[in-house]
Amino acid sequence: MTDSHHQATPARIEVAVAAQVAIFLVGVSWAFGGNADWVRTPISIWGSVGMAITLVLVSRKDTRRRIASGTMSWLWPVVILNAVVGISCLTPNFKSLKLGAETFLAPVRVDWWIPSAARSELALRSLWLFDGIYFSCLNLALAISRRKTIRTLLAVAVGNALALSVFGIVQKLTNSTGIFFGAVKSPQDFFFASFVYDNHWGSFCILMLGACVGLIFRYASGIDGGGLFRGPALSGFVAAVLIGSSIPLSGSRACSLMLGILTAVCAAQGLPRAHRALRRSGASSLGALAALALAAVFMIASVWMVAGDSIQARAAKTKVQVAVIWAQGGLGSRSILYQDTWRMARDRVLFGWGMGSYPTVFNLYNSQTSKVDRLPIIYHDAHSDWIQSVAEIGLVGTLLVGVAALMPVLAIRSAKIRPIPFFLFSGCVLIAAYAWIEFPFGNVAVVLAWWFCLFGAIQYVRLTEGSELGAT
Repeated sequence: MTDSHHQATPARIEVAVAAQVAIFLVGVSWAFGGNADWVRTPISIWGSVGMAITLVLVSRKDTRRRIASGTMSWLWPVVILNAVVGISCLTPNFKSLKLGAETFLAPVRVDWWIPSAARSELALRSLWLFDGIYFSCLNLALAISRRKTIRTLLAVAVGNALALSVFGIVQKLTNSTGIFFGAVKSPQDFFFASFVYDNHWGSFCILMLGACVGLIFRYASGIDGGGLFRGPALSGFVAAVLIGSSIPLSGSRACSLMLGILTAVCAAQGLPRAHRALRRSGASSLGALAALALAAVFMIASVWMVAGDSIQARAAKTKVQVAVIWAQGGLGSRSILYQDTWRMARDRVLFGWGMGSYPTVFNLYNSQTSKVDRLPIIYHDAHSDWIQSVAEIGLVGTLLVGVAALMPVLAIRSAKIRPIPFFLFSGCVLIAAYAWIEFPFGNVAVVLAWWFCLFGAIQYVRLTEGSELGAT
């Protein structure tokens, strides 16, 4: 076999990895964010392509030699999670009962320390989806050998978010009654673009804005063109304004707050860089400051023009809700939901009730009823991803997922973090924190974007540090 063939094989695999994850992210984001039941199977099938690529990467000697030392150990938490979920499917904690034409699920007594699943088929489908996402994004760390490839992937992701934002803004301003200009009825009033739920759209945007801002500051440094006005940085700034303005327009208050936090981080980290970039563009110090002030005014005015009415309406609603919370001395129904979910988690705290089991099992713990007809209020999600994770896969499963994310981060803890990975990590941290009080990870596109940003940032740092083989 020739040397040229050995060199071409990793290159082809790198292209395959980049193409697979790019199509994955774009496709899922337009397919209702992955939150329509009928799109889950196609999404999982495409994720299996990523799993197959991982298998090729770790089984072939020529590609395995190119994987940085220690990377293979990152696989073990997810491998163990797969084993735990697989074992849990062997012991059902619910059984099906047929009464005429109806089928009911009844709980079965299983000792709390034994891994079990309420519905094995749901657990396996949920695991299949998670594995497809995780391994597709892990392939970035296994196969990508050039920073340019990662920047291209990030540019594709940001361009996709920009297209969705423009689509959503037009859809919102034309008062569409459903997704895709009314073609699909949304179960939520505050849908946006192709996303069913505004908080999911906002979470997706925060991650994409992290990528966008990282690219802006990278190119504003003048490495590839000489400053803010002679390169893609200005285009990135316009894209960031449009993507950012879509968050308050969607009606997501929590994500609007995160947008403010991210903007403050950008200002603290980026103003000195932007000032230097403007100086390289030929502006004087006074001119550079004036340009930055003008950019800030432009950004604020643009957001207000697009989303001013939505901001005022949601602010008024927030004021009323805060007054109610203050009067009753607590979070009301949300606090009760958290308490009920924790009671569910506590009863099987080690291994949980089974992956994907929350909608099935929570009915046994739900203490809230409608004030109108006294019927139970139906909850499909706990509105806290972290508590729901413990309820579904226990402390063991939750810890394994956390370790799967932390191991790669700890591997680069001593590295110098440049703008692109810094802002990618910032988006990931904000969404992980948000998951304590909401369910951003209840959306497939957000889960995919989160792992994509995490592994993209990690690999970019490693390539910058020169710990990988190949061109950077």
